[in-house]
Amino acid sequence: MKFAAKLLLENGISFEGIGFGFQKIGVGEVVFNTAITGYQEILTDPSYDGQIITFTYPHIGNTGINFEDNESKKIAARGLIVKNFCDFPSNYRSKMSLEDFLIEQMTICISDIDTRHLTKILRDEGCKIGAIYPTKLFTDEEANSEIKKFGTMDGKNFTENVAVLDPYAYGTPQTKNKFKIVAVDFGIKENILRIMKNMGGDITVVPPSTSAKEIEALKPDGIFLSNGPGDPKVLTSAVNEVKEMMKLEIPIFGICLGHQIMSLAYDLKIEKMPFGHHGANHPVHDLKNNTVFITSQNHNFAVAEVEDRADISITHKSLFDGSIQGIEHCEKPFYSIQCHPEASPGPKEFEVLFERFFEDMNA
Repeated sequence: MKFAAKLLLENGISFEGIGFGFQKIGVGEVVFNTAITGYQEILTDPSYDGQIITFTYPHIGNTGINFEDNESKKIAARGLIVKNFCDFPSNYRSKMSLEDFLIEQMTICISDIDTRHLTKILRDEGCKIGAIYPTKLFTDEEANSEIKKFGTMDGKNFTENVAVLDPYAYGTPQTKNKFKIVAVDFGIKENILRIMKNMGGDITVVPPSTSAKEIEALKPDGIFLSNGPGDPKVLTSAVNEVKEMMKLEIPIFGICLGHQIMSLAYDLKIEKMPFGHHGANHPVHDLKNNTVFITSQNHNFAVAEVEDRADISITHKSLFDGSIQGIEHCEKPFYSIQCHPEASPGPKEFEVLFERFFEDMNA
């Protein structure tokens, strides 16, 4: 059901449009995503907790929602901003409309606003905390109060909202041909688990509070540190445990937030990016092989420039802004990547990184 809605940014700029989904105040950091496809996967990516997503692609909702493409059990994003909202999907895989999905997941959307103008604001001034709300139910003052209450993304620990509380097994029972992997869940995507399972992984997913000793007791062949939302600098306990994990000299592979946590374990610095990287068309330079991969990205924090170190080396950099995208240990099987090699939505060419992880577990 359509309703009058408004988007208010922390700097006072507002947009009036048409609301869809659940009628509530949705507040979070407003970011823009440049992906053309995959809105279902993006909305359910746990890394987007705490954020409101602006899609630069103009038509969203065309293919509806199916039951196979979710990256988690719920919508993680705090809200959705689109130019044109399609509430009558046309796709053979569709099981429900995006409108019904938003209502079921208690998520608000605003459409019919100038998303190009909004994207330019975010690109030029940086991400803004904002609120989407039905104008008949809430006032500007109430929305502004929620914006102030939210504060900033700095110091926010959203992993508590998206990570598991208890360990669980993913995949088939282990055989002699399987690799036992412990995946630390900071907000892991379904496709990461699916890829590792299909490559021969017997995976145990554990909460982010799991200690290195508890992981060692599981006798894994490899340790995986997942993606996730929020500020990595507040995850001091996880960083300390990763330092202990590195003493085990078991292969460790980190993606996105996992990459940042591993970098903090190396005593590197993390900085907040002005508008982050969100989209599916980001070029990443492999410095060793001098090749370029087109990648999927979603992060607002990045590893600060690294001074010369004898123990670690930078393996990948963004061709958009030169920010660090990959780091590896010079002697031990520890490596991490900032982008999402598992994609969903694509491209998928960077999945080769998982092959290295399995090769090292097999060494």
